[in-house]
Amino acid sequence: MRVVLCEKPSQGKDIAKALGAHQREAGCYGGPGIKVTWGIGHLIEAAPPEVYDEQYRRWALETLPILPQHWQWVVKTQTAVQFKVVRQLLAQATELVIATDADREGEMIARELIEYCGYRGPIQRLWLSALNDASIRKALGALKASHETLPLYHCALARSRADWLIGMNLSRLFTLLGRQAGYEGVLSVGRVQTPTLKLVVDRDREIARFVSLPFWAIDVTLAHAGRSFTANWIPPDGCTDDTGRCLQQPVAQQAADRMRAAGAAQVISVDTERVREGPPLPFDLGTLQEVCSKQLGLDVQETLDIAQSLYETHKATTYPRSDSGYLPESMLADVPAVLEAVLATDPGVRPLIDQLDRTQRSRAWNDGKVTAHHGIIPTLEPATLSTMSEKELAVYRLIRAHYLAQFLPFHEFDRTEARIACGGQSLRAIGKQIVVTGWRQALAAPAPSEDDGEDTQCSQVLPALQANIPCQVRHVALKALKTLPPKPYTQGELVKAMKGIAKLVTDPRLRQKLKETTGIGTEATRANIISGLLARGYLLRKGRAVRASDTAMTLIDAVPPAIADPGTTAIWEQALDMIEAGQMGLDTFVEKQSAWVAQLVQQYRGATLAIRLPQGPHCPLCGAPTRQRSGKTGAFWSCSRYPDCKGTLPISPAKTRRASSGKAGAERTPSRRSH
Repeated sequence: MRVVLCEKPSQGKDIAKALGAHQREAGCYGGPGIKVTWGIGHLIEAAPPEVYDEQYRRWALETLPILPQHWQWVVKTQTAVQFKVVRQLLAQATELVIATDADREGEMIARELIEYCGYRGPIQRLWLSALNDASIRKALGALKASHETLPLYHCALARSRADWLIGMNLSRLFTLLGRQAGYEGVLSVGRVQTPTLKLVVDRDREIARFVSLPFWAIDVTLAHAGRSFTANWIPPDGCTDDTGRCLQQPVAQQAADRMRAAGAAQVISVDTERVREGPPLPFDLGTLQEVCSKQLGLDVQETLDIAQSLYETHKATTYPRSDSGYLPESMLADVPAVLEAVLATDPGVRPLIDQLDRTQRSRAWNDGKVTAHHGIIPTLEPATLSTMSEKELAVYRLIRAHYLAQFLPFHEFDRTEARIACGGQSLRAIGKQIVVTGWRQALAAPAPSEDDGEDTQCSQVLPALQANIPCQVRHVALKALKTLPPKPYTQGELVKAMKGIAKLVTDPRLRQKLKETTGIGTEATRANIISGLLARGYLLRKGRAVRASDTAMTLIDAVPPAIADPGTTAIWEQALDMIEAGQMGLDTFVEKQSAWVAQLVQQYRGATLAIRLPQGPHCPLCGAPTRQRSGKTGAFWSCSRYPDCKGTLPISPAKTRRASSGKAGAERTPSRRSH
C-alpha cells in the first residue's frame, strides 16, 4: 500500500483529492491502494530532560549540564490519536511519499516519524510550492528520490539538538541564578532569540544615551515665471557636522538675513538626470512582514498566519515561508495561466491586466537566485475574494501587485537639481517629474525605493530653469531643529534587522555566511521568536514599537557573549552546510555543541546576577507588592505572598484590571521552535 504523509490535514485533503483518494477515514483519506494521512505539525517532539533521568524534573544547579547520550522522542499527548493512525499506516505501507512542507522543518516532521516508527520501505519526496490542484498534479509527476532531501533532515536534526542543549541548560542555569538574585520568572536563553533580544536592548540603550543637538536649516521659497518652488540652504564649511547640518545659529541667522535683504536669486546651474526604476521583486516572507507591518500595521505573526491562510485555505497564493523573492525561469510558461486566474478572481483588475506585457522578463526570473522556495505569487487557479477577511484581502492584493508589476514598464522620472545663489549664499532645489508611471500603477500606494533616498522624498516639480536666469525671493524660513534619536524597532523592522544582522558581525567570513543564510532565524521561525519574546515579557509593545524590558537588559548583560553574538549562528550554519554536503557527521556536530555547553555551564555556575527586579503594581487582593512571573500564557504580575495569596494582574495595563486566582504558571522548558 502506498502512503502519502502530509504535514497538516488541509494539505492531506488537497493532495488526496488530486490522487483520487476520496474516502474519508479516521485520520486519513483512502483510495484504491493508497492512504493519505498527516501530522498536525510535529506529532512527536524531543524528550524533555526528566525522560532521561527523573532527577532533572527539579531545576537545580548541581544537575547541570544535561547532555543526552542517546536522544529520545516522546509522543505529544495532544495529538496522540493522530500519531496512532500514522504509526498504523506506516506499519502497513509498502511505499511512502513524504508530502510535508518543502523545507528543513517539513523534512524533519516526516523523517522523525519514519525513524521513530521504524519504517524501512522505499521513500519518495513530493516537493510543493502551491496547494492548488494543477500544482499538486505537476509535482506528483516529478517526485524526488529520498536521498535528494535526506540531508535537509540531518541539518534540521543537528540544529534542533544543539538548540535543545542551549535552551535546556542555559535557560535553567540563568533562571536559577536569577532566583538567587530574587527574580521569580524564567530567564529563557536561545541561539536565535537571545541575539534578537540584544538587537532591541542595544537600540533602546542607544535611544536612552542619545543627546539631542540643535541645528539650523533654511527653506527659501523662490518664484520664476509665476511658479513657486522651494530651495534649501547649503551651509558653508566650518559650521557643519558630518552630515552637513549647520550647528552655529549666528551663521544661519546671518545667512537668512542676507537672503531676505537680497530679494532676488540667480540660477547657477541646472542638471537633469533620467532615472529608471525596475519593479520590486515578488515577496519573500520577511519582506512581506516588513511591508505589512509598515503599511497595514500587522504584527509579524499575524502576517504569517494570513499568508498561511491564503496558501492553505484560499489556495490564492503560493507557499509563504520562502526566503527568496526570485522565480524559476521554468515558471515563465505559467504566466498566462496565473494572469487568467488573477483576472477570474477579480475582474476589476482587467484595465491593469490589459496593459501588461506578458512576454516581459524582469530580474525576478533568475534560476541562480532561487532557493528551495521561490517568491510568493498568485496561484494558477482562481480564488474567491468574498471568503477572505479584510486583512487577508489586503495582503493578497499586495502579493498580487508585486507579481503584476513584473510585466509593466520601468518607472521613469527626471530628477532635476538646480544650484542657486542668493545674497552670497548657496541654495539647492531638487525636483522630480514623472515621465512613465510604469509598474508603480500596480501598487496601491507608491513606496520609495531604497536607492532613491532624497529623490523620492522630493515631490515638487520645478519650473523651467536654466543657468543665469533670475528668481524672486518670496519667503525665507529659518528653522531651529534638533537631531532625533534612533527610532525604536517595530516588529517589521526587527524582522528586517534579523535578516540583515550580518552588518553587525566583524569577521568577514562569518559576515558573508550570514548574508548567504539571510541572517539569524528563518522565514518560518522569526515571527515565532518575536512572539515568544513578547509572551515572556522580554519585549513590550509600546504602540507599534517594541521595547526591551528591564529583565531583558539584565539577561543580555548576564549571558555569555557568544550566545548573544549573531556570529555564533554563522558558525553553526557553516557546520550545517558541511553536514548537508557530507563533510561532517551529525554526531560530531552534536558532540562539539555538548562540550561547548558544558564549558559555559561550568564557567557561569558561580556567577551572581545584578538583576533589576521589575516593579509591579500592588496585589489587587491583599495590597502586597507583586513580582513578575511566567506562565502558559506569558508573563504576568503575581502576588509576592503566593501561594498564601493568589492574586494576579496582566503585565500590560488594561482599562479594567480584574483580580484572578489560580496557581502561577509552572516552569516551562523552551521548545525547539522558540530557539
